[in-house]
Amino acid sequence: MTARWARVLGPVVAVACVLAGCSADHGGGGPAGSAPATPGPGTPGPGGTGLATTGPGERATWMLTRGALSQVLSDPSVAARLEAALVYEILTPGEQPLAAVGAEPVVTFSAVSALRQAVDGGQLPPGTRAVLYDPEVWPYTPLAEQRNPVRAARQAAAVARAHHLTLIVAPALDLATAQPGPGGPLWRQYLRLNLVGAIARVAGVVEVQAQSLERSAQTYRAFVRAAAAQARAANPHVSLLAGLSTNPPGPAVSSQQLAAAIRVSSAAVAGYWLNVPGQGPRCPACNAPRPGLARQMLGEFAS
Repeated sequence: MTARWARVLGPVVAVACVLAGCSADHGGGGPAGSAPATPGPGTPGPGGTGLATTGPGERATWMLTRGALSQVLSDPSVAARLEAALVYEILTPGEQPLAAVGAEPVVTFSAVSALRQAVDGGQLPPGTRAVLYDPEVWPYTPLAEQRNPVRAARQAAAVARAHHLTLIVAPALDLATAQPGPGGPLWRQYLRLNLVGAIARVAGVVEVQAQSLERSAQTYRAFVRAAAAQARAANPHVSLLAGLSTNPPGPAVSSQQLAAAIRVSSAAVAGYWLNVPGQGPRCPACNAPRPGLARQMLGEFAS
């Protein structure tokens, strides 16, 4: 927990392995097995180099798409608070960064082949020091990568490392549906597979897409803390982010629910990917965007 979170949110709570899904029995497992432990961000290794990451006593991290960042910056007070934070600006291939609030540009890909083509082909915007691999069960991630996301992350890490880039990986919860195993709540299935732990061995930053759980602070806390424990057991130097959304599928979320999710999980993570999605092919069930809610959360928690 950063000093900033400690001041705002209260005493540090130790990250604990609170669920059976984070037991040592899973080790570096998952669908593809494990890779040797690697150095964390800022040192040579599969996680890459060059991208600033937070540590104890350092700035909180916020990750937003270019569109979401543009929307929240309309509030000068939010812009001022983000100036004091570490901001990752997510770009789709071909987008140029806003070059605002000192944000680090991060280009996102849902398939390793697209990531490799863009990186090897020198197609990233100037100054880009990180790429994001976002595997999910959707048409944009090849079926082989859905079934073996650990191997795919390892391939993406090799590309990133060759170009001195930091690799961020955001393995979606629905990847658990592509793996054999017992049923139960999706987040428990995901933890049983230890996907986060296995991927943390090769990534500089891992983001757990927990936003579907944000309506229940208790569930959100249990999942994020257990996933963080798995990641740090595999790579103590990995930087962890958790997902939030202003408008996930289902009933509307309130500012109180988002604030509660932050308060109960901030001890386990360096920051959050704050999603402000619009309804479209990549989020057909999303509700209408709510940038005002994002501005409210950032105004309260950004720095």
